[in-house]
Amino acid sequence: DEKFLTSSLTNRHINHKFTTMVRYSVEPDVPEKTSKTRGSHLRIHFKHCREIAHDTKGMNVEKALKFCDDVLAFKTTVSFVRYTGGIGHHAQGKSNKAPGNAGRWPVKATQVYRDLLTNAIANAETKGLDTDKLVITHAQVNRAPPGRRRTYRAHGRIGKYASQPAHIEIILTEQDDNVEKADDGPRVKITKKMAAKRRFVKVGGDN
Repeated sequence: DEKFLTSSLTNRHINHKFTTMVRYSVEPDVPEKTSKTRGSHLRIHFKHCREIAHDTKGMNVEKALKFCDDVLAFKTTVSFVRYTGGIGHHAQGKSNKAPGNAGRWPVKATQVYRDLLTNAIANAETKGLDTDKLVITHAQVNRAPPGRRRTYRAHGRIGKYASQPAHIEIILTEQDDNVEKADDGPRVKITKKMAAKRRFVKVGGDN
């Protein structure tokens, strides 16, 4: 009986683990046209993941997969626009229009991000979505609790040896082909002087 009870509790724990719903930071307006994936406490650098997500957001999934493959093959760089401290400047950054051509090839983070993207595409196929029309409409990276270790220094000192893992969530949306451009009418060009006059606010009374 004790053995059966332990087995029953184990099965209940496993079922609970796989049926627990997770919360995303945003919810799509049309869930039937979207596909989600996420990874928690991933042992890859948060800053690398943030820049990869920033580069790929808004891309078609095929273009995003090719971008990841090019980074893994050292054919293009990931543009670093926020965390730029100590980042090298490379000629490949010109193709991505990176500020100051700052970029790197974060291989491990790119591979994990690509795996998550592949999982999201598989989820979309399960829902019957057209994978050729999928676009990354949401890509968010958050800091995870750091992994705290220690390293031993000279003179009996101990220094921290922390990792900076990340949480990643991706949402793909099936885009429609027939998107009509809004007709705003003829555009009127104005000079810089006219624009400056419009911005000027007169203060005080008339003299």
